[in-house]
Amino acid sequence: MAGSAVPNKPVATHRLRRMKIDFVSDIACPWCAVGLNALEIALQRIGSDVPVEIHFQPFELNSHMGPEGEDAVAYLSAKYGISAEQIARNQANIRERGAAVGFAFGSRARVWNTFDAHRLLHWAGVEGPAGAQRALKHALLRAYHGQGLNPNDAEVLVAAACSAGLNETRATEVLGSDEFSAEVRQAEALWQQAGIRSVPSVVVNDRHLIQGGQPPEVFEQALRQIAAEAG
Repeated sequence: MAGSAVPNKPVATHRLRRMKIDFVSDIACPWCAVGLNALEIALQRIGSDVPVEIHFQPFELNSHMGPEGEDAVAYLSAKYGISAEQIARNQANIRERGAAVGFAFGSRARVWNTFDAHRLLHWAGVEGPAGAQRALKHALLRAYHGQGLNPNDAEVLVAAACSAGLNETRATEVLGSDEFSAEVRQAEALWQQAGIRSVPSVVVNDRHLIQGGQPPEVFEQALRQIAAEAG
């Protein structure tokens, strides 16, 4: 897998073959919300010049966290060794970056496990209509980072699924079982084996890697150059 594909200048493209984008991320990652919105802006700018298909891949930042979650400040302070004041400054920076790409961060007091959210996203990808997984990802990020809701709560997840146009009964059925647990665990392991250690990680055509919550301009330039080289 190649490193970050960031060209020095935009490359003009014509209609090309479809580009595959794997967006490896976690609902609990604020930079994933920033990065996804920035990527969406880049894709809007590129338009039909570069047709794409996006797949959302699982990555868990809090894989060992219990269903009750933890206090956000205490958890982040212990995990990263930073003070409450530093956390507040980081959050202010993230809110500013989010606003620049149209994502509104709200207040969130706790951190939760996101495994069930990833199971639901996997289900949306294999059984849902076109675009449903993408819509669900956005809905889950808004619920967690915008509204401070618990992505480990079945009611929150079903509401997000319904807002994405997915079947409520089937969503409830999936969450009440262990469906897609093995598939999510396998996907997580595969991406870790591929070298993914932080998110968001955007993998293009299985070989180009763009990491972090980049601005739209970085995504746009990188995707145009990758498309031109592939064409």
